[in-house]
Amino acid sequence: MTREAPVLVAAAHGTSSPAGRSAIGGLVAAVAARRPDLRVRAAYVDVQPPEPAAVLASLADGCRGRLVPLLLSAGHHVYVDLTEAAASVPGTTVAPALGPDDRLAELLRRRLEATGLADDDVVVLAAAGSSQPSAVEDCRRVAEQLGRLLGRPVTAAFLSAAEPRLADAIGAQRVPGRRVVVALYLLAPGFFADLAARAGADVVTPPLLVPDEPAPDELVDIVLERYDG
Repeated sequence: MTREAPVLVAAAHGTSSPAGRSAIGGLVAAVAARRPDLRVRAAYVDVQPPEPAAVLASLADGCRGRLVPLLLSAGHHVYVDLTEAAASVPGTTVAPALGPDDRLAELLRRRLEATGLADDDVVVLAAAGSSQPSAVEDCRRVAEQLGRLLGRPVTAAFLSAAEPRLADAIGAQRVPGRRVVVALYLLAPGFFADLAARAGADVVTPPLLVPDEPAPDELVDIVLERYDG
């Protein structure tokens, strides 16, 4: 008898932003459409229901779950919230976070080029931030990957919990006659994207997911690779 594949529980942060909810919902729907052989459920670690533990508890007896973080780095939500949720239901596993990954840097590059990035623009990568040092280092790795793609330095900055803060990094990178362009390393619109828009850059790219646009193939690929891994 073939054992049934685990349910893919896509665990996002959660947001009160309607645009952010739409964008995340689009990614979950794209993952389900790509793999109709899988059952795909959404869960959220904060702000909005359902919580991962509630989704896992709702699975039929004997069904296993695999929590796939829709998070760009592995911080508190992966190591504590999702790990504890998985421990509450035997057989549940937790996949790695979506980043760092070269494909995310490539997606950031495309976002920058779509905004009209100039050869002399100064680029700052803006991430949410984390109290987990390894998560901060993961964001810095993505900034380095993006810098290699662009052929120029890219500074990683943060909107909370880590240094340098985005507004400070923008000020430090100011050069007369040159724009400071922020590559927004956030999954979807919401609170942190709004903070980044007010941080003083000349240009801020959209997040990786944009409402009313198809989820990028790279993100769908990464989610399914984390599940299969």
